[in-house]
Amino acid sequence: MGESVAEASILSWLKKEGDRVTADEPLVEIATDKVNSEVPSPEDGILVSCRVNVGDTVQVGHVIAVIETGDGASAPAPVAPAAPAASETVSAPSTPVAVASGAAVVSSSDRFYSPLVKNIAKQENVSQVELDSISGTGQNGRVTKEDLMGYISNRGNKSVSAPITAEAPGLKSTASSIELPRVKGPTITVGPNDEIIEMDRMRRIIADHMIMSTQVSPHVTSYVEADLTNVVLWREKVKKQFEANSKTKLTFTPIFIEAVAKAIRDFPGVNASVDGNNIIMRGDINIGMAAALPSGNLIVPVIKNADQLNLVGIAKKVNDLAERARANKLTPDEIQGGTYTLTNVGSFGNVMGTPIINQPQVAILAVGAIRKKPAVIETPQGDAIAIRHMMFLSHSYDHRIVDGALGGRFVRRVADYLEEWDVNREI
Repeated sequence: MGESVAEASILSWLKKEGDRVTADEPLVEIATDKVNSEVPSPEDGILVSCRVNVGDTVQVGHVIAVIETGDGASAPAPVAPAAPAASETVSAPSTPVAVASGAAVVSSSDRFYSPLVKNIAKQENVSQVELDSISGTGQNGRVTKEDLMGYISNRGNKSVSAPITAEAPGLKSTASSIELPRVKGPTITVGPNDEIIEMDRMRRIIADHMIMSTQVSPHVTSYVEADLTNVVLWREKVKKQFEANSKTKLTFTPIFIEAVAKAIRDFPGVNASVDGNNIIMRGDINIGMAAALPSGNLIVPVIKNADQLNLVGIAKKVNDLAERARANKLTPDEIQGGTYTLTNVGSFGNVMGTPIINQPQVAILAVGAIRKKPAVIETPQGDAIAIRHMMFLSHSYDHRIVDGALGGRFVRRVADYLEEWDVNREI
């Protein structure tokens, strides 16, 4: 379900005890802070036991069901104490299979640790020996985030910047982590008329991700003001025909994504990640588009291989992902694998913004509101002042590997593609 997911809620069981199930058949529907998703059966067999109820919130690695495998499977069988997760299950005749709510990590002492705990341990330089020695307060003695943070606090350790983990399998960081001083927030005085609202899990995840990003990447932002008059006039002329032909609306976002994809092909250095001392140049151009949810939280669905889609294809993807994001119907795969992100701060009426990089990417582009402004234009008769549709582009990038020349030229190239838009372009 992704590294940031530590727990999920059971929405509904799609099978009942005693039902025969086949491998990859949907077994249970779960919900995280980001998406709802179906968990498939890892094996052929009979569902002999549902260990959790609808509405329960389950930690990653917790056994939620038992499947008896083999042709003779018919009766419930007890599950072994340290049952493997679904992805680690090996089929054997008449063997119970534990279905876990996430991919648990097994230590050298056969103790389960959630990905969240393992990530924190890695960030804080907690060795496996230390981790195994911590007394856990979770179910079956499992170490929780609070247990680990309490241990780290008493240990007197300092915070360590989170290493950028490459999404490509088999790649490991070769550089040592950079120590950062632990920053303690100010003491807040609560007044009698103040209201205290606890952050929901999604907001806490966003907050942690943003702090991590600013600690990991030295952010630099370059700005360009682009003349979008041609784009505005063209869209106004063709949008009705576009919708009639393609059965989808034409917003400005697909136009921006097309320009970004073209510019990435010209400047592939912004389509990368950093893994220690290694730079991973991404072979695919997967553009995330930041979307605000009705709750006020943020999610970033990803348009895979955006450079291989035409404008109609991008528009359909944009509208579909945005609609399902608002309805909380995105799948985990649709919010993972991004290599570059676009955020439209203009949708809130903002002129420009300074976006924070979506790790492990190295750059992000914010587009502002399109406004009519007087501007100097060149004509055959000389310079003139005219009313033009202008927009600011703000490009934040990781100065470890993206220098000002590359970051500035990239955003300038995006603006060039928009300014040179063909007003006679066919749909």
